Amino acid sequence: MEKFAGRIELEVLTFARFVKKTMKKLNVLLLGGGGREHAIAWKLAQSEQMNNLYIAPGNGGTSQVGTNVNIGETNFPEIKRAIIDNNVDLLVVGPEAPLVKGIREYIESDIETENVRIIGPGRAGAQLEGSKSFSKAFMAKHGIPTAKYGVFSAGQLEGAKEFLHKMNPPFVLKADGLAGGKGVLIIDNLKEAHLALEEMLVKSKFGTASETVVIEEFLDGIELSVFVLTDGKTYVNLPSAKDYKRIGEGDIGLNTGGMGSLSPVPFADDEFLRKVEERITKPTISGLKADDIPYNGFVFIGLMNVNGDPFVIEYNVRLGDPETESIMPRIKSDLLEFLWKCGGEELGNDELEVYTQSVASVMMVSGGYPESYEKGKTILGLDQVQHSLVFHAGTKNDGSRVSTNGGRVVTITSFGETLKQALAASYSEVNKVYYENMYYRKDLGFDLEPIKQE
Repeated sequence: MEKFAGRIELEVLTFARFVKKTMKKLNVLLLGGGGREHAIAWKLAQSEQMNNLYIAPGNGGTSQVGTNVNIGETNFPEIKRAIIDNNVDLLVVGPEAPLVKGIREYIESDIETENVRIIGPGRAGAQLEGSKSFSKAFMAKHGIPTAKYGVFSAGQLEGAKEFLHKMNPPFVLKADGLAGGKGVLIIDNLKEAHLALEEMLVKSKFGTASETVVIEEFLDGIELSVFVLTDGKTYVNLPSAKDYKRIGEGDIGLNTGGMGSLSPVPFADDEFLRKVEERITKPTISGLKADDIPYNGFVFIGLMNVNGDPFVIEYNVRLGDPETESIMPRIKSDLLEFLWKCGGEELGNDELEVYTQSVASVMMVSGGYPESYEKGKTILGLDQVQHSLVFHAGTKNDGSRVSTNGGRVVTITSFGETLKQALAASYSEVNKVYYENMYYRKDLGFDLEPIKQE
């Protein structure tokens, strides 16, 4: 009987391998041009299922692992034409703007592209990121732990100021719409908070994004991010990560898109992640179903660990940047297989295999970022980085040279048996790279006890 069972198991495994080998090779179009997209492209390019990988618009690094296509990420007609011309099977949407603007609906509504599988939700699901007030109402409705809040528009300025008087400092003000990761203000002084409200609601500090403002209770804790991939029916957990948003060391100064990230997060042990799954992930997925919101793609859950309990700070409907640069190297499984199944609502119960090593990503930025900065600075030394991964963010190829083309320029990502070792490796390699007025934070991990104690 044991021989018979063993033979059956061997035959099943052999058939599974045969199916995998004979699966169609895929043409993939990835939208976006930042460090997140380079990291995703780097991972996807390793798949045995990959045929051709296109990145629109891409950057100086994505051209090393695929073919850049000079199309803006919200130029829907040209994106559709690229899908048709290149026989694209799978569209992976990196940034949030195309999702909020309805790229899924645009592609699915055309008979020539309706069968393309898409990773990224439609407009309804994208509201989780596109509207802070929507996401807060969603959490309140489905019992998902988050900070107390109030929502105010321009005609409610006095009511917003009165609400502030009921809160304890620091005061958290959030632009309701998309603001490039910079629409959150944390202010200690009540008078300054009043002025900030006027700038947001009346003077359009963040454009249309701050026509409505969410005022939140300040949660005192330490941040982290968790990520899931869902096809609307089931989900797969990705590695957790922690990023550092402030420009200055010690977490001071202006908010940025992110100055670096670490994975895994030391305090996010099995017990904490179990709480996240039971209190947040499962209610989020079931809440989307209950509200008849189709959802296919990534869910980024920004969390605050408050005395061991997780609270949601925000949802994003795509992967984070620079967290992606830390979590992609930790994924052992073939990511393209999971994305293909997800796009076809076929995820099943497969678990993502993850490497146990730690990863640290240090972001190098342009001088002056996140305010005004210059582009076009020649980047030297990238070819000298041998023991780490280099993910390009704001770069472009100028003939034989690579130059800066954004505020965040390149990320140096390294493995280590511990986070401290991974950070040391990244900082060592950072010293090999140079461009005029470059800047990076030298204190990543300063707030994590395991790193300080090692």
